[in-house]
Amino acid sequence: MEISSSSCSVSYWEYLNLIILRPILALSFVFSLLVLGWYLAWKLVLVHVPLVQEIFGLRNKPVKPKPPTRRRLTQFYNTINAHDSTSM
Repeated sequence: MEISSSSCSVSYWEYLNLIILRPILALSFVFSLLVLGWYLAWKLVLVHVPLVQEIFGLRNKPVKPKPPTRRRLTQFYNTINAHDSTSM
């Protein structure tokens, strides 16, 4: 009942896996999650923030001039008042 020394020793591949390969894989996994999160945040949210657009020199959307008939409620009530004054 003698235990051989080779069964208790850690092989070279297991040692390499434990010391070098696993930390590299873990760090690359975390880094890839950070990059993916930043990319999604950039595409979905940050591109539309005016401060970020100004800092990174992104193209602003052209400002459309407001139409002169913008006050719909005021026009509506003015037409009602004009209609009431002519009917009296």
